[in-house]
Amino acid sequence: MIDFKCDYKKYFPADALSKRIAAMQPLVQKIIDDDFGGWLHLPYEYDKDEFERIKKAAATINSDSDYLVCIGIGGSYLGHRAIIEALGGERGRTKIIYAGNSLSARELESAIARIGDADFSVNVISKSGTTTEPAVAFRTFKNLLIKKYGAEEAAKRIYATTDANKGALHDEASEKGYESFVVPDNVGGRYSVLTAVGLLPMAVAGIDIKKVIDGAEEERRAQSEEANGGKAAQYAILRNLMLERGYDIEVLANFEPSFMYFNEWWKQLFGESEGKDGKGIFPASVIYSTDLHSMGQYMQEGRRALFETFVEIKDDYKGVSVPKSDENLDGLQYLEGRELDEICKIANQATREAHENGGVPIMEVIMPSLNEKSIGALIYFFELSCALSALTLGVNPFNQPGVEAYKTRMFELLGKPGYDK
Repeated sequence: MIDFKCDYKKYFPADALSKRIAAMQPLVQKIIDDDFGGWLHLPYEYDKDEFERIKKAAATINSDSDYLVCIGIGGSYLGHRAIIEALGGERGRTKIIYAGNSLSARELESAIARIGDADFSVNVISKSGTTTEPAVAFRTFKNLLIKKYGAEEAAKRIYATTDANKGALHDEASEKGYESFVVPDNVGGRYSVLTAVGLLPMAVAGIDIKKVIDGAEEERRAQSEEANGGKAAQYAILRNLMLERGYDIEVLANFEPSFMYFNEWWKQLFGESEGKDGKGIFPASVIYSTDLHSMGQYMQEGRRALFETFVEIKDDYKGVSVPKSDENLDGLQYLEGRELDEICKIANQATREAHENGGVPIMEVIMPSLNEKSIGALIYFFELSCALSALTLGVNPFNQPGVEAYKTRMFELLGKPGYDK
């Protein structure tokens, strides 16, 4: 479903790709054997019973809540927010408010003010239940639920996505009777969007989660059946070849503003998976044509240490065209009657050609359309390519030891028991 293009022979020897393809299959086996490789076969091995409970819970939330507060940080919220916003946002009564992804008092107060007197429920997403940012937000919104509805009714409005057997949130959910969903032990946070972590918020938003899963499954089959290691493997190989040539910054580019949080999910996926042991490509992103008026100058003529990967949508979006004007004061007469999507695609082509002529290597990841199946496929494509790329680089794609450094120092400064010097 996902296509990948790169005229790599402009940058590398003609046999550069074929020489490395054979190394990919052993890396796929390493993912299968890893304790955190469960996402690889998730699109067909997912828990069907839990999937039905997720749909029922979403229907309940849609019936009794104007807002769902999704509390989580990192992989606990970026993936489903990426998909929801890319597909145009919530489609029904219940709107989603995100909390627990920062320590900003202003942001938390804004979320509380937005709810006002409306009815709301909470989906707290945390493997442990003790991560500072979501734990603070959960305590805050839990108190608001109890104040508004009473303890018994508040418990019915709390949905916990957490560890199946242990942890502070698991224990609280069991004690208080919250409906619970599972973060699988063998799926790490940034690879978890196709688990209950992402599926419940997406279902509440009105997204057909079965189609998302089906799209990921079609992509999984395509990658496993395709010759030459699959498109995801080719992308993984070429980005590492770019790094070897001194291109240590990758800029993910697209022409859809709704992909802003997809960019953020992609940056976490690759940054947290590869940035270890002094290694890794730095992941950055832009939204064109907006950022052509801010970052365009640097992309065209700045330091040549970066390459661009364009995410593109193949099909045409009809319905918005340039109106006619007898006065033609803006000089747009040559565009009158032309579809805006056509103009956007030409701007995309012009940007790629201009940047490549300016010395920026270009790669393209192409979706057939923008819908549930395609976005599920795109998620799986990048998850697989990221794991393969990290393994090619010689780092573990599934841990994040460096994240603990700031937490340790913060706990020392805040005086958390056990962290005093």
